[in-house]
Amino acid sequence: MSVESVDVLVVGAGISGIGAGYRLMTECPAMTYAILEGRGDLGGTWDLFRYPGVRSDSDMFTLSYPFHPWRGAESIASGESILAYVRSTAEAYGIDRHIRFNHRVTRASWSSATSRWTVDVDRGDDAGPVQVTCRFLYLCSGYYRYDAGYMPVFPGIERFDGPVIHPQQWPENLDLRGKRVVVIGSGATAVTLVPALANDAAHVTMLQRSPSYILSLPGRDALADALRKRLPARLAHRLVRWKNVLSTTVYYQLCRRRPALARRLLRAGVQRLLPADVALDPHFDPAYDPWDQRLCIVPDGDLFTALGSGRASIVTDQIETFTERGIQLVSGTELEADIVISATGLTLAACGGISIDVDDTPVDPAQCFAYKGFLLSGIPNLAFCVGYTNASWTLRADLTSRSVCRLLNHMDRHGFTRAVPVLAGAPGERRPVLDLTSGYIQRGLDMMPKQGSKAPWKLPQNYLLDVLSTRFSKIDQSLELSRQAAPRAAPDAPREPEPVA
Repeated sequence: MSVESVDVLVVGAGISGIGAGYRLMTECPAMTYAILEGRGDLGGTWDLFRYPGVRSDSDMFTLSYPFHPWRGAESIASGESILAYVRSTAEAYGIDRHIRFNHRVTRASWSSATSRWTVDVDRGDDAGPVQVTCRFLYLCSGYYRYDAGYMPVFPGIERFDGPVIHPQQWPENLDLRGKRVVVIGSGATAVTLVPALANDAAHVTMLQRSPSYILSLPGRDALADALRKRLPARLAHRLVRWKNVLSTTVYYQLCRRRPALARRLLRAGVQRLLPADVALDPHFDPAYDPWDQRLCIVPDGDLFTALGSGRASIVTDQIETFTERGIQLVSGTELEADIVISATGLTLAACGGISIDVDDTPVDPAQCFAYKGFLLSGIPNLAFCVGYTNASWTLRADLTSRSVCRLLNHMDRHGFTRAVPVLAGAPGERRPVLDLTSGYIQRGLDMMPKQGSKAPWKLPQNYLLDVLSTRFSKIDQSLELSRQAAPRAAPDAPREPEPVA
């Protein structure tokens, strides 16, 4: 079995992994790194999801990288545009040359004797397994399974004559013309699918058991359009990015501190856009407070336009059973359907589903606490990347990569070969690391790491506080650092890479 060795091994070539590659190149230029990607292409989520209308649920000025300005016209962009952007970033800075595709990590084993990880990699049936060793392991593999989404057990589903499709496994060339489609769900995927499918299907019904909060935002950012005409691209991008960071932060704080007021504002916004024949209640009356679950963003109110066109409708009810012709509801109504789309969420996977052991002792990530949102208690030289639940994923992912680089440089300067977070005191109240009440989160809580209610074990979900912490907090707080080898030379000063010609 062949064995490769690098300083830093990144798992996952999605939006987080590509960002990690850039930060390692620029802030740890003396270190070698590789990115292992289990699938055949980069892009992660944005390469995986192919359902009609797939798009960002955050604005692109915060979802994009701060070092590579978003130049697209849309603020809420299509999945195809996002994938092209991630690919262009990887190519522009030569990050793609560090990616090994079809390399699925199955196991990671830490040895205290060598202060290294040994990572087992499956390359498929046509190529033998390989191992990669590294000083530091950085998991950018997300928090859900890529091979399957969550599909509930629907009573009587075997009786239904048509296909039942999960958006995560969208079939190619699905013909919707003249078909009656029922989309089960009320989250971001459902509100994206309904207007997109309504363009081709005879009729689309959004069937929800419980409503979500929906916020309509402009598809384009007027300030961005104006600034781009007058300022250099990087400066315009930075200004719009900070405008969006601040406005999102203020809005989130309003929702959490004044939930009754936020609820009234959200409902009033929906009421203004609803067609006259669609009732606000019960279809847009969630049973939870704003931001207990993530808000659903619809650009330019496209969901409400579809409802007003007569080609889409919304039903709030529960499924009693599937029938040959469609779905029988608890209320007694039968929704006739030719195709059913189960937009019922994701299946969580801690640490990308990788088996982890430390000195031959298996580690359960669910028993670990997240340290500053990027390390796990008791596990040496391992970082994981998880984005914000209340803002763009990339805001947090980029800070995580910068924290990893800061730690690596600190270890090199002082000759440390091992860094492990230690629960020296009580972390406070035990909480999920993903602190939302969404169904897919609640189903997977038992397998995910935890957070506390006290620093450094608390994730504040606040970009402004995290920026300060990343730059100025003590890097070795609650860290056990040890030396097992002679110190390496201090790393070169950070540099800004030139795009590859």
